[in-house]
Amino acid sequence: MGMTVLAVDAGNSKTDVAVVAADGTVVGAARGGGFQPPRVGVEAAVDVLADAVGRAFAQAGVDSVGHVSACLANADLPVEERELADALRARGWSSSSSVDVRNDTFAVLRAGLLEDAEPRGVAVVCGAGVNCAGMLPDGRTARFPAIGKISGDWGGGGGLAEEALWYAARAEDGRGGPTALMRTLPAHFGVSSMYALIEALHLGRVPAERRHECTPVLFATAADGDPVARSLVDRMADEVVAMSTVALRRLDLLEEEVPVLLGGSVLAARHPQLDSRIRELLATAAPKAAVRVVAERPVLGAALLGLDTVGASPDVHARVRSHYSP
Repeated sequence: MGMTVLAVDAGNSKTDVAVVAADGTVVGAARGGGFQPPRVGVEAAVDVLADAVGRAFAQAGVDSVGHVSACLANADLPVEERELADALRARGWSSSSSVDVRNDTFAVLRAGLLEDAEPRGVAVVCGAGVNCAGMLPDGRTARFPAIGKISGDWGGGGGLAEEALWYAARAEDGRGGPTALMRTLPAHFGVSSMYALIEALHLGRVPAERRHECTPVLFATAADGDPVARSLVDRMADEVVAMSTVALRRLDLLEEEVPVLLGGSVLAARHPQLDSRIRELLATAAPKAAVRVVAERPVLGAALLGLDTVGASPDVHARVRSHYSP
């Protein structure tokens, strides 16, 4: 007999949860706020999940499930996964205390695998940050700490925004070479110069959370031919390819036909320069890799991972996948 599953996909900006019945029917769902334990602490972050879970349980008419499958942003290290699993287990959402916590990159990976495909492949997620994970059906994984520059990371939407501001500031004051970013970035925020934008950001007149708006400006400036902006887009592509090929190598998949799945807001936007360079470089580094941008919602991946754990049949997997078909 099957087991009900609570699927949780929690990112920095939003949380999606779903209650999946034993036959694969989604009987409850809710959306909540962002999951940021480094900023607010574990318990406060889990409180955000609890609000969404409570609403999904109410819709489903249950007060617990058999298994919890949670794919969480900021669960970057195994020790963090264990700590967060303990925190979720303490909430009593699983009647059997069965809780799995993984980094949210695994949700994108599992969601992007084609129907009936075994959990085998690599995913790169480029949203606010950048991360990569690979997995095999036997449970082996490849992953990165992905906690910023101290773990060797570069890029993501936040990193690209910082780089764009850095080059633009130096172009205006003479420390660096010319770039159209010194005009396009201030114009986007309705100010006359980089000096004015720097002042507005520093003094909070432009809220810090708006810095992510620099990233689409960067891509637009690159599309118009600016060499500095184009070099940053190329470097982002290089990072995506570097992470994915390392993960493929660790799992002995470089010479096999295997999906490389691209997710997150930056990659899902399919910027032509970024997308084409990733595909071009991967065609050389991993010629049998099948590159695909993931359109499916990551909460589907969390649900499928949960169904994998409880040994659900293929028809159950197919039913929940059909619910989330884009």
